[in-house]
Amino acid sequence: MNSPKLIDPRLELILAARHFYQQGWMVGTAGNLSVRLPDDSFWITASGRSKGELELGDFVRIYADGTVEKPSPDVKPSAQTVIHQALYTLFPEARSCYHVHSVEANLVSRFVQGDTLPLPPFEMLKGLGIWQENPDCAMSIFANHSQVSCIADEIKERFTTIPPQLSALLNRDHGVTIWAPSAKTARNYIELVEYIFRYMVAARGTGFCRAGEERE
Repeated sequence: MNSPKLIDPRLELILAARHFYQQGWMVGTAGNLSVRLPDDSFWITASGRSKGELELGDFVRIYADGTVEKPSPDVKPSAQTVIHQALYTLFPEARSCYHVHSVEANLVSRFVQGDTLPLPPFEMLKGLGIWQENPDCAMSIFANHSQVSCIADEIKERFTTIPPQLSALLNRDHGVTIWAPSAKTARNYIELVEYIFRYMVAARGTGFCRAGEERE
């Protein structure tokens, strides 16, 4: 019997990026997606590529020893590659890492002054691995820096000391990043957190806040 044909993991990223682009979460060239391979290298979207029109040549492969494999000399890896590297190092079970830029993610990142965002106790948090009834759950927030390595260093420092409740983090004014055990799960995580963010923005707009949410 012949072995099943292996599917290029970049195809899953292309489909996810197109979906996120259509949702308005990866407009223009914003955002980045990666998938980790069995040898611990990973494919990541190249810098400056439209996420609604990705092709197989729009990815860069990053190896565990730092070697970079590019389809052509003019292709550069995403500026946030160091964040993906940090998350893969911190969470060996992670096989995909997605970062998108939605309006709602940026708005909720300003709902609090501190470094955690309380989330409403939705049952759908089960989809993110939170199984308690009426959970007291919060998402970590990190300041955005033009020097992306500074963000990666802060993520490593904080998560090494205090493990996150969720496989997700916010960059203030710069979107959400999630990591997951598969590309399919990563897509689900993005959809779930974005739904929660939309709810929080709508609730703030109507003057309704659930427990744990701050009023100005």
